[in-house]
Amino acid sequence: MKERIVSELERIERERNVSILLAVESGSRAWGFASPDSDYDVRFVYVHRRDWYLSVLEPRDVIEEMLPGDLDVSGWELRKALRLFAKCNLALNEWLGSPVTYRADLSFREQLTNLIPRHFNPIAGTHHYRKMAKRALEDNYRDGHIGIKKVFYVMRPLFACRWIANTGTQPPTAFADLVSASWVNDDERHWVAELQRLKTHAFEAQLIELDASRAQKLRAEIARYEVAAGSRSAAEKPSLSDLDGILREWVTA
Repeated sequence: MKERIVSELERIERERNVSILLAVESGSRAWGFASPDSDYDVRFVYVHRRDWYLSVLEPRDVIEEMLPGDLDVSGWELRKALRLFAKCNLALNEWLGSPVTYRADLSFREQLTNLIPRHFNPIAGTHHYRKMAKRALEDNYRDGHIGIKKVFYVMRPLFACRWIANTGTQPPTAFADLVSASWVNDDERHWVAELQRLKTHAFEAQLIELDASRAQKLRAEIARYEVAAGSRSAAEKPSLSDLDGILREWVTA
């Protein structure tokens, strides 16, 4: 599958006349809890030649292709990616930390990764992950049951909120790194390990029981992060000169 993905990325470069600077796996395969029938979610950052940027109108700045074989390929143009990076777009931050890489200019990746601490906003980050956890629980928990994979869509952003609360930094992309943190207790680790064992052979839609007491603990933690994020003072926005420099460096004739 990796060979096919690399081949599709090369085709996109030829057909669109772009250069791909970073291409990684996103979603459950990057997080580390994919199901046997999980899609491949390939995300990338690309750059056009200089003349594309010298236009009165701004052309379309995304590339999206749904390909056969559960292959979802989507990319952001570099200027769009940098604008979102400046707004602490956590999807892009997670791409930079993805453990599954298909294409990467190591210099570009290192440049942006090194700037994450400067542009990361703990308030925005907490709100982002809290909303993900809340939506995953509310949309999927019914009559004491929830899809086995959906439990991870609740726990991963909750553990990310804890990471931010304890470090004030961008949480790691891999779920295993979040679970190994000292603020995750042994009961939670054992529960997650058992869920991961069950999920190895489960399809994404398979339901499991989630007892009311554990569901209530999850709701209470989600609510705490809503209060905690709202009580923080707004973070000062950093200068964008460093991102301007990256754009100018990677846009070539």
